[in-house]
Amino acid sequence: MFNIVLLEPRIPGNVGTIGRLAFALNCKLHLIKPYGFGEITEKEVRRAGLDYWSELEVHEYENIEDFWSKNPFTNRHFFATTKTKQVYFDAKFEVNDYLYFGREDAGLPEDLLAKNKNGCITIPMTNNARSLNIANSVSIIAYEALRQNFDYFK
Repeated sequence: MFNIVLLEPRIPGNVGTIGRLAFALNCKLHLIKPYGFGEITEKEVRRAGLDYWSELEVHEYENIEDFWSKNPFTNRHFFATTKTKQVYFDAKFEVNDYLYFGREDAGLPEDLLAKNKNGCITIPMTNNARSLNIANSVSIIAYEALRQNFDYFK
């Protein structure tokens, strides 16, 4: 199991899609406010998450400090960003790691990345795209973490 952390998500459909993925991988989903939409119960979240949402282990936090007070910071926290050269497939993931993803429109805050340079990872792109959809990014990195630890889950 891994911990998928969404910092201030903006699009309810993405949250639902990521929730569905988290359920499929038996991951915990951590959602840090403020959201770019109303409540997590919005129909767009439920539609994208299908009937898995009620079975998903999801936790909500008022802010990043609230999250860290309940999930103490360690070197097992990884930050997905386009602002590093460290590619995700070079990271050595372990069960229970925290995988952070930022707002769809802005990514993770610069100060957070600057304080955690060793934990920053990126998904390489061979073209000049600015970024990938957050749900795709979560899928890519979460499945790499699973691949590296697959024997644990057998």
